[in-house]
Amino acid sequence: MRRKLSIGLVVVALLAMVNFVRADDAPVTLKGTMTCAKCGLKIADKCQSVLQVKDGDTTTLYYIADNDTSKGTHEKVCDAAADNVTITGTVADKDGKKWITPTKIEGLPAK
Repeated sequence: MRRKLSIGLVVVALLAMVNFVRADDAPVTLKGTMTCAKCGLKIADKCQSVLQVKDGDTTTLYYIADNDTSKGTHEKVCDAAADNVTITGTVADKDGKKWITPTKIEGLPAK
């Protein structure tokens, strides 16, 4: 009986870990101001698109990964930030920064 209970607890713990890992890969939708880390925010040595997301008094920066979805978007925000940009994608932490790999970007100017 004790062994069955132990095995059951291990199975439940493993299932919980699997669900936790899957939740990290779930797409999120973020809305904020898209700008350049170098030219707009002056926090980087080279141009890099970032999305500033405000939650109350806290502002979080999400660095935008280069892929087919983000291709050609940086030119639209390097000289002037774009407000009300919505990005859907997956978020990951890398080198102490939050990165979003976009699957959809909406709200950029038509430049």
